[in-house]
Amino acid sequence: MDNKSVLLENNIPLDSEFLNLSREDFELLPREEKILDVEFKGESVSYAKDVWRRFLRSPITVVSAAIIAIIVLMGIVGPYLSGFTAFEQRWDLGRLPPRWPGFEHLGIFDGSTVREIQAANLPNWEPVLIRVVEEFEVVTSRGPVPMLRIRIDAYAHAAVQHAANIEQGLTPDPTDMYFLFGTDQLGRCLFSRLWQGTRVSLILGFSAVLINLAIGMIMGSAMGYYGGKFDMIAQRIMEVIVNIPFLPLCLILIMLLGSGMQTLIIIFLINGWIPVANNVRIQFYRFKNREYVLASRTMGASDKRVMFRHILPNAIGTTITFVALSVPTVIMTEAFLAYLGLGIEAPNPSIGVLLRNGQENLLTYPFMMLFPGIVIVLLMLAFNLLGNGLRDAFNPALRK
Repeated sequence: MDNKSVLLENNIPLDSEFLNLSREDFELLPREEKILDVEFKGESVSYAKDVWRRFLRSPITVVSAAIIAIIVLMGIVGPYLSGFTAFEQRWDLGRLPPRWPGFEHLGIFDGSTVREIQAANLPNWEPVLIRVVEEFEVVTSRGPVPMLRIRIDAYAHAAVQHAANIEQGLTPDPTDMYFLFGTDQLGRCLFSRLWQGTRVSLILGFSAVLINLAIGMIMGSAMGYYGGKFDMIAQRIMEVIVNIPFLPLCLILIMLLGSGMQTLIIIFLINGWIPVANNVRIQFYRFKNREYVLASRTMGASDKRVMFRHILPNAIGTTITFVALSVPTVIMTEAFLAYLGLGIEAPNPSIGVLLRNGQENLLTYPFMMLFPGIVIVLLMLAFNLLGNGLRDAFNPALRK
């Protein structure tokens, strides 16, 4: 071989001595150090376990989930804890304030209420009087009238009013009773009615959302997978449905079907599945042309298997987030309809029905609205915070 045919850097020819080396001129030098594969230090983490870890790293999300779990648990067992049913009426015990065991001398939840009376009538209230809160005057056409604002024992006052019935055994003695959240205008225990109403509202919310979820996932999968004319026609139909005015639709359906849980579920089903369908449709357009999907088709997988085994799981994270954010929306909408008299039929309670009844007595008996208001606020905050936490857990790319 011509040494000029092999040039090194800067066009320097390679020495012919290196070009004419024989096999005997080489010697095999074994390496004494053993080379091993580097050990992988770490734990194999599945997607579900990774989601669970990210979920637990957010204290707000964990607390929100705990609050929801407690409210759901109380919705199941709460109506049976007070000893009074949610539908038991006691006209002689109407509008009694909350009374908790052991709180009689603490000034809160002691069964007391404030009344305004004329100072001249104070002796009539002595048997139930706790203390005089304020003295003031009211100017009338006959001159100033001395008035008193007094705090009385409402349970003792009910016992005095119905002493004859109590002696005859027709009515139990109210002084031995404890209504933790008070009673409504018909003497029904608000503690039992609140948790019964919470149960009804949660059943309504979860039922409507889960049915919407099933319809939306099926429709969105078909629209995204097949596309074309089917997708275009379905999109136009969805645009028509989503633009139907909500309140007139509620009025028409309630007039035709009557008020009740079944009618409300139908109302929420008419256009509630559309956001789910749109979300699933987008995910199908995003993943249906990926390599693993094309490989599955090539190997003869059916459309059903490709849709629900290979593509749909990619939309599970956003779908679960939709469920968490939609339940409080349904509960709040039911409360709005209850204010218009379009909610759950009496005597069945719901959170919206209890809020409406409490609003009618807000100035004189605020406790009737206090506890339902606390529960619905906790539900709204907890579900929304849980939805945000689940969104971050299932899709860490969205985290800041």
